[in-house]
Amino acid sequence: MAFGFNTLNSFAQQTSSNQNFQFRAVAELGFLGVLSNQIQFGKSGTYFAYQKEGGQDVLFPVSRLSLELDFKKRNRLIFLYQPLKLESQDLLANDLIVNDLVFKAGSNVKMLYNFPFYRLSYLRELLPNNEKFDFGIGASVQIRNTTINFESGDGELFRTNRNVGIVPIIKLYSKAQIKEKAYLAFEADGFYAPVSYLNGSDEDIIGAILDASLRYGLQIAEPVSSFLNLRYIGGGAVGTNTDSKAVGDGYTKNWINFITVSVGFVYAF
Repeated sequence: MAFGFNTLNSFAQQTSSNQNFQFRAVAELGFLGVLSNQIQFGKSGTYFAYQKEGGQDVLFPVSRLSLELDFKKRNRLIFLYQPLKLESQDLLANDLIVNDLVFKAGSNVKMLYNFPFYRLSYLRELLPNNEKFDFGIGASVQIRNTTINFESGDGELFRTNRNVGIVPIIKLYSKAQIKEKAYLAFEADGFYAPVSYLNGSDEDIIGAILDASLRYGLQIAEPVSSFLNLRYIGGGAVGTNTDSKAVGDGYTKNWINFITVSVGFVYAF
């Protein structure tokens, strides 16, 4: 998000005064660095570190798109789409076991870590009369759409794990206007919970996510503003899903720590 509930430009202020709602389109583009990404499929499988043996020791392109609607001055809806696709290829330093399939040390393995998500959020402004500082709290519902593949270079060996899930999240947002046309903003979506209690499963599964960002924004020309954004994306899950159709015993452990740097633009209408 680039604007607070108290907007930074006269066009947005005029729009808000004439209507009970305001739309914004937000797009950002940058790069992603992997601080850590470790995964295990199967209780006898390898706890594999992508950044050490899986070719994720470089930067990856990242983008982010969202639509925002402010209504009745203190309410905001946000729809976000976050692509998150990491493709790599490397020679294994050690044997890699994925759901009982062994990829031998020294072999060439192609890897896909595809973890895009869709998120619908609601925010409620708690300081509606403060012109210099905004603070909002709310909730999000996130849909993850995961595909994780391991394939030998010759195509003879292959393992895949695919999953679609719904995750409830707590959301926070704050913005401080530091100059007439500049601001600092902080945003966080996160949760940590036993997933089994949320989805009614009998299996013991722990899940967590944190998507937090710090943003410096600047109005360019009405109704367009730009921003520089530093973001942390982390979390994961551990547990056994006996309903899984994938090969193996259904056990998965995956924890990620990503950081992104991006620039973006906001168009208010």
